[in-house]
Amino acid sequence: MSRFDTVHFRHSQAMVAAAGVATIGALPLACAHWYLSPVLLVPLAVVLWGWRAGTHADARELRLQGLVGRRRIAWDRVAELFPDQRGRGAVRLDDGTVFALPAVRGVDLPRLVAVTDPPTAEEETPAAERSDPAPDEGTDGKPPAQ
Repeated sequence: MSRFDTVHFRHSQAMVAAAGVATIGALPLACAHWYLSPVLLVPLAVVLWGWRAGTHADARELRLQGLVGRRRIAWDRVAELFPDQRGRGAVRLDDGTVFALPAVRGVDLPRLVAVTDPPTAEEETPAAERSDPAPDEGTDGKPPAQ
């Protein structure tokens, strides 16, 4: 298995932790009166979104996952990967439809594209099986003279 098989992009877990703290902070307000209890839904939704949302890619497809939905996009339908005006990753399909890529920043797009490129033979061969000497060894397998 190569390091290029699958790429996962997730939101920072600090956001989930902050939303958890906000949930605890909203408890006194929500418990003060019954009609304020929906206040708890906002930080709970952020916790669920931060825990669930992300983008996963392999050689076959992109998988976009949001709070409530999931979308699979085959690579042959992708016309363009680009950063939007806010620096987040986006994808334009062959029919012109544009989707935001959850948890992908514009600077992450090269990593996303790399999953579609097949690895070279040297990248697939583990270092222990390569015939070339290690950088600190000479050609005869002995350390170089100092």
